[in-house]
Amino acid sequence: MTNLAIEFITAGRRRRHRRWVLITSLLAAISLALCCAMLLLGNTIYPVSDVIRALAGEQVPGASFAVSTIRLPRMLAGLLAGFAFGIAGNTFQTMLRNPLANPNVIGITSGSSAAAVFCILILHANPAVVSVASVIAGLATVMLIYVLSRGRTFSIGRLILVGIGIQAMLDAVISYLLLVGAQQDIPAALRWLSGSLNGAQMHELPPLALTVLIFAPIIIVLGNHLGMLELGEQAASTLGVDTDKTRIALIVSAVFLVAMATAITGPIAFVAFLSGPIAKRLVGVGLPNGIPAGLVGVILVLASDLIGQFAFEIRFPVGIITGILGAPYLIFLLIRMNRKGDL
Repeated sequence: MTNLAIEFITAGRRRRHRRWVLITSLLAAISLALCCAMLLLGNTIYPVSDVIRALAGEQVPGASFAVSTIRLPRMLAGLLAGFAFGIAGNTFQTMLRNPLANPNVIGITSGSSAAAVFCILILHANPAVVSVASVIAGLATVMLIYVLSRGRTFSIGRLILVGIGIQAMLDAVISYLLLVGAQQDIPAALRWLSGSLNGAQMHELPPLALTVLIFAPIIIVLGNHLGMLELGEQAASTLGVDTDKTRIALIVSAVFLVAMATAITGPIAFVAFLSGPIAKRLVGVGLPNGIPAGLVGVILVLASDLIGQFAFEIRFPVGIITGILGAPYLIFLLIRMNRKGDL
């Protein structure tokens, strides 16, 4: 390889790196602005000084309760869940080389949701039990999908089809639980299933924060290996990637993130589905886009929650707004994949 070719490749990589840094910084700035808006906006708009004093622990009439008890937990829940859904969805889509291979479509979210609804309606369990059951059910769903989709060779298409079937079955289970559950518990379960930040409380957030702090860095560290897996099994092995161990680490990390976020906020529709493609379109190819995808997830959740609160006469849960945004993209993606012969 000539010096000119090496310089050309190096210059291209520097350009891609600068673009990655610029876009990621911009996404982080937008996320921070939305976090501030979540704290400032509500039925009463408090001055920035009052919000800062309330966050510092001072007793500010009206602001202390509204900011510390209602707005701060809501903002943190959206921040953590959005990042968890975004980075986990991008992990599945990249690893399985298919934009449909995200937790919402292949049944992982439905597994966590079914367990959580069972705990809410039948067991009347506390949030800690709901979280544990959600994580266990998410892992069990992944194992079931993997076992049922195994053949002589690994097939991404087979895995997606099996996942869609499992999702349909679990959605039927959820419908049955809603039919047999106590009438007074059903509204809470329905609000949870729609995906909502309403009622988020500070004592519920440490498990989600700990999950994000443990498993998101694992996915970020394995970002280069994830990009190699996107090239295919043989190519990744040739490049020195232990595909089995890497895939297991990525799947377990992504499932824990999705399951814990689902346990806290409910299955917020299409965030895991949209974050990866949007991030990839913004930052380009050639560099890991786990962090940008997580930040896009944060922006989608927080912006959708603000829209749901203030853009209409009736307040809508965040999952309703993300569903409105995501459904047209899913239809467009299916039409495009069908034309390309990928379905």
